[in-house]
Amino acid sequence: MSDHLKREDSDKAAPRQPAEAGLGHVMGVAGGLPAAEPISITAALQRLPQDLESGPFPDLEKRLRSPRTMLSAILSVTTGAMAVLAMVPLFSVLGMLIYRGGQRLSLALFTELPPAARMPGGGIGNALVGTLLMVGIASLLAVPIGILAAVYLVEFGPDTKTAGAVRFAVKVLSGMPSVLAGLFAYAAVVLVTGQYSALAGGVALAILMLPTVLLTAEQAIKMVPQRMREAAIGMGATQAQVVCKVVLPTAMPGILTGVMLAVARAAGETAPLLFTAMFSDYWLTRNPMEPTASLAVLIFDFSASPFANQIEIAWSASLVLVMLVLLANVAAQLWTARSAKM
Repeated sequence: MSDHLKREDSDKAAPRQPAEAGLGHVMGVAGGLPAAEPISITAALQRLPQDLESGPFPDLEKRLRSPRTMLSAILSVTTGAMAVLAMVPLFSVLGMLIYRGGQRLSLALFTELPPAARMPGGGIGNALVGTLLMVGIASLLAVPIGILAAVYLVEFGPDTKTAGAVRFAVKVLSGMPSVLAGLFAYAAVVLVTGQYSALAGGVALAILMLPTVLLTAEQAIKMVPQRMREAAIGMGATQAQVVCKVVLPTAMPGILTGVMLAVARAAGETAPLLFTAMFSDYWLTRNPMEPTASLAVLIFDFSASPFANQIEIAWSASLVLVMLVLLANVAAQLWTARSAKM
């Protein structure tokens, strides 16, 4: 009882601070009062107009003649001009292809065989089918190997010596000239089988696709948040289930982007196919072990032709090749956006 009375006496003796002293003190300090002098909110608000009139503040008014405004305008115009300039090559090439190649676009272009010298008409039917076939073979070889190798590099052995050797080899392979891939496929497939073929062309293109698929898939898998893996493991999933059910579906948009980039590169390669698939003036059969036509080689041959008909077909084939790559990229982007919404 005596202790309780003593606490009440001490509470009465101690001066009570106003309920708003804490916030008022902060506002007072902001208004220019000493830090040790508390002030209420009312007093701070009363003093604020005087401080605004007397205190020196920087001039924030925007003037066209100000050096700061002029520098900002110059930099804005320069960056915008550089952005437009970066798009000029793309749109100039597309404009030229549409102007020169669009003149021969017709159903016959896709259903007829390439014309011989001095012959009218003709098309790119067999070259289009051959390009799709060899790019498909290359994708069947490069995409699974690249994705599975990326999974190993990120999920199973990121710090092993094998992973370091694989990364080094893939980076070297990505900078290798495409003609060397053709020479390798020539030695590994053409000399072994004794003939040029679509299979040899697909192997050469797969070598060129592999670095792009692997490196982009590795980066996409690394971007998957670690908490998603931990949540799946906490629910009892094995590491294989985490990879199949969580990691790969989450990283699929980035992986698909890398696959489309690799397909775009493979579809436009010419040098590897000169050593492996050569060219053919006839339609494909069911046998992939025979010389096969392609759009890239057709463009290479007909662009140097002295005959106007073949030159026009080369322009049309270039337009078709660009449109195929563009449609593949647009389809991939649409699929990625739909997957992100789901």
